[in-house]
Amino acid sequence: MIEFLFLDMDDTILDFQKAGDFAISGVLSELGITPTPDAIALYTRINLQQWKRLERGELTLETVKQSGFALLFQTMGVSGDAERCARRHEQLLAQGHWLLPGAEAALEALSRRCRLFLASNGTAAVQRSRIAGAGISRYFSQIFISQELGANKPSPEFFARCFARIPDFDPARAMIAGDSLTSDILGGKNAGIAACWVNTRHEPNLTAIHPDFEIEAISQLEALLTTLA
Repeated sequence: MIEFLFLDMDDTILDFQKAGDFAISGVLSELGITPTPDAIALYTRINLQQWKRLERGELTLETVKQSGFALLFQTMGVSGDAERCARRHEQLLAQGHWLLPGAEAALEALSRRCRLFLASNGTAAVQRSRIAGAGISRYFSQIFISQELGANKPSPEFFARCFARIPDFDPARAMIAGDSLTSDILGGKNAGIAACWVNTRHEPNLTAIHPDFEIEAISQLEALLTTLA
């Protein structure tokens, strides 16, 4: 039976793609660059690559914020202040708190069944603003954000610091559910807890990372937990 349930936030509960598109569109527009689908997709690819490097411990969070814009400007052949754009991007991203379909109903049901913990990589001010905007903090016993913990998923330090803050924690009765194989699933399995891949984009698993369970949306998680009771 799962008693301690860790949930990722972006693209598990909140629609990060929508929030990200909103933020980069705003930054590009303010620079006088038309936010075409190709320009947005280019930044999204570059930004994702930088976050993957963060997961591998190759970059710091502050470097990730600026490097995405520096590489974007280089690729597009334009000039811009990467540091200023990164700050503006965060301001706009902090406003993006759109819930995925069925997410709030799922949180309501899951919070009655388990002790819920939010486990998110990212900038604390941005993530806290989005959590407040979505009105979901009431569902969680504790909220863990990498910048506040001083460690990022999937590092063992991130999970160890989470576990140490939970009274009576038992890894045998814990699970993490999230959309990222390299962050949530790898981190959870290395930390010795069950891991459920929330494959919202219906992607093939081309990695050597094997989740214990796979669902298509957080709305399916309660039914899965029922089978494990």
